[in-house]
Order: sequence, then structure tokens, then C-alpha cells
Amino acid sequence: MNGKMVTFGIMQGRLSAPLEDRIQCFPRNTWQQEFSLAAAAGLGAIEWIYDTFGDSANPIETDEGISQMKWLSAEHGISVESICADWFMEEPLVGVSQGESKTAFERLEWLIGRAGLLGMGRIVLPFVDSSALKSDSLISEAERMLIKILPLARESGIEIHLETSLDPSNFGALLERIPDPIVRVNYDIGNSASCGYDPREEFGMYGQRIGSIHIKDRLLHGTTVPLGTGDADFVAVFDELYKLRYVGPFVLQTARGKPGDEVGHTVRNVEIAKSLFAAGQPAQVQPT
Repeated sequence: MNGKMVTFGIMQGRLSAPLEDRIQCFPRNTWQQEFSLAAAAGLGAIEWIYDTFGDSANPIETDEGISQMKWLSAEHGISVESICADWFMEEPLVGVSQGESKTAFERLEWLIGRAGLLGMGRIVLPFVDSSALKSDSLISEAERMLIKILPLARESGIEIHLETSLDPSNFGALLERIPDPIVRVNYDIGNSASCGYDPREEFGMYGQRIGSIHIKDRLLHGTTVPLGTGDADFVAVFDELYKLRYVGPFVLQTARGKPGDEVGHTVRNVEIAKSLFAAGQPAQVQPT
């Protein structure tokens, strides 16, 4: 795309066997090995997970852990540019009591600080599933919270990428009310397909604010499935991305394969993603 190399990162934990049948969580026992595994799979980055399941074991909690993360990143040539803040799926920022909201907001402030120490560029805030913005009042709460956190995020050099299940009109309206470019969109291809949204309508509403992409496939109103077997319109998505001259970041958040075959499964998913990417581009443009 525009002569630039398109590279892929992966959601942390996808290179390890699942823990306690969880589809996604911080891989508390194998996070160190995932750097070398990501390199073996030909990837360029890992999107870090911060969740309640693994918070006590997460190296981002300590300065020593952050130093180890930086060393592993440099040793294996795998960048850690982002955090997927799943912690706020179980401890929501909005729709809870005043005390709970205050605690969650303080945790977000702390997480922005830790991300800044790591030299990260973004935190993905999920407002989906249990933390979805299902009413106007919740949307308003989220808006006030985001406006309040902006000065710290700007000072720390951290973009806030919103992953929501809002329909294109409501999401676009929310972004219009928060025009600061530090607030961007994390576009999850599978989640949008599951909601039945039209990618061209979504991109028409907020395409210029898209800052990161999660690559996965889902069935309409259903679960995550292998790439290319669900209802995601990859041709439309990648065509719209081409128009925007978007070249990344892309993060694989695909359905899991057979335990023990995580690297091979990831390599195959990268090839599938490249072919889907190419299908949405002019014939002369090929991802590398």
C-alpha cells in the first residue's frame, strides 16, 4: 500500500495455550516466551493485555518487570506499542457506582503512566460486551470520562483508542463531541461483522479517526471463527483502508487453533490476512 510495508502484530496470549479455557487473557506463565515465538512467526509487535485475571503477575505492575519487557523487546525485535485494557471489561469505567467509577478511573490514570514508561503509543479501551455503552446515559458518562483523562494522556504521549459496539451514527457523534485527535478508533473487523454493521457506513462516519485495527472474523450475532469463514466483509474493509492510505497497525486477534500449534496457526493466519488484504486492494498493490 503506497509502497509501504504492511506488518502484523498479535494479541498477547494467542501464542500460548489458553488458560482455564479463556479465549483471551494475560499469559501469566508464558509471557516471556511469546517474544521469541512472535519473532518465529514473522510478526513485528505484541499488543499487551492488562486484565484482572493476570494483573498480579503482569510485569507492567513493577519497574523491574518493565525493564524485562524492554529487554525482551529489543532482544527479539518485537515492539510493544499498545495495551488492550481488558481490565475495564470486568471493572467498568461507567455504569457503576461513584466509588467504583473513581477506582476504575484511577486505575486508568495509573495504566497511562505505566504505558508512558514503556514508550507505548496507545491504550485500547474496550466498551464492548459487559462494558458496552448500551444507553445514552452510558455514552454521556464515557464522554465525560474521556474528556477528563485527555490532559494526562496527552502529557504521556498515549493515544486512547476506543473499541465499541456502538452503531456508526452514535459512535461518529461521540467522536464529533471529542474532536481531540488523541482519541481514536480501534476498528475490530470481527466485532463490526457480528453487529451487522456496514463497513462503508462505518468508515464514512469515522474513517479518518481509525488508529488501529483488530483482525478477526465473526458470525453475524455470533462468535469468533477462522478468518474467511465468518460474515466479515474483508474486501470492503480493506478497500476503505486503502482509500485512507492506512498501513497499520494491524493486530491479529483471530480464533484459536489446536493447542501446541500456536506459531504454525499464526503463520497461516498471517498468510490468510495478507490474501484478504490483497483482495481489497488494486491488483498491483500487494502486502509484504
